[in-house]
Amino acid sequence: MKLHELRPAKGAVRARKRKGRGAGSGIGKTSGRGANGQNSRSGGGVRPGFEGGQMPLIRRLPKRGFNNPFRKIYNVINIETLNKFDNNAEITAEFLKEQGVIKKIEKNGLKILGDGNLEKSLRIKATKFTKTAIEKIEAVGGKAEVI
Repeated sequence: MKLHELRPAKGAVRARKRKGRGAGSGIGKTSGRGANGQNSRSGGGVRPGFEGGQMPLIRRLPKRGFNNPFRKIYNVINIETLNKFDNNAEITAEFLKEQGVIKKIEKNGLKILGDGNLEKSLRIKATKFTKTAIEKIEAVGGKAEVI
């Protein structure tokens, strides 16, 4: 058997319904839409969520949560991620974006977290550092600079 010889099993594919093709077809005249009414018209029907004038479910349920418009959004990186760079490399948000570690630079900059171990001496420039991150960076002879 070759790829061009593949066919669906006999009876597995049904012919499509050809609506409005005469009374003998079983779906002629009104084409399965019934006699009259909103749904029988072209362009008829109601929008999604409409419940015939009853208060829709989406409006009956209470709103939940709060979006703080003043929240700070950082690119968050663990120091363990920085092990793949060379000794004495200067790490900035722009550098990480070029290397593909982060996709985009968030509006409040870069935050370095202290998860994992750092094995290389690096100069890291970021907006924020955790205490453990600073300790681990300086323990291996690196430098943490807040910008």
